[in-house]
Amino acid sequence: MALVAVVAVATDGVIGLNNAMPWHLPEDLRRFKALTQGHPVLMGRKTYESILAQLGKPLPGRPHWVITRQPDWAAAAEHAAQVRPAASLEAAMAEAEQSHPGRDLMLVGGAEIYGRALASDLVDRVELTLVHAEPPGDAFFPLDSLRDPQRWQWEAETPGEGCTFWTVRRRR
Repeated sequence: MALVAVVAVATDGVIGLNNAMPWHLPEDLRRFKALTQGHPVLMGRKTYESILAQLGKPLPGRPHWVITRQPDWAAAAEHAAQVRPAASLEAAMAEAEQSHPGRDLMLVGGAEIYGRALASDLVDRVELTLVHAEPPGDAFFPLDSLRDPQRWQWEAETPGEGCTFWTVRRRR
């Protein structure tokens, strides 16, 4: 199972402000859905809560693993079949591999989870939307960690409206 980070990040590294994205790019949202639909998704608790606040439900068509330090955390009863808590990245990856063998696990946020996954060399690929803006923010993606050409290969550049889409692969 490959761990694939899917992220939209401003040129200054911002990915969020007040637990929400500080931009609205419909083209990026369509790409996010296309990349993640049918795949298990992994996220931190705050990201999960922001999705619930925005949509009122988990992302449709995707089983969720939510990393949390709260040992008694559980999804609401009506979401329990789709949403599972996990104590760590590794635990979530193991469970997702067991229940969805051969499917990529899509890491969708937030900042702390992205940072941990990149630092531990667990991420195989990053599907990156580079947003051509520098908005204020309080959540950041470690964009500089992807700039090491010995570790990462940038490929598949596609221009978008107000952004550029990239596939960034880890060199193994």
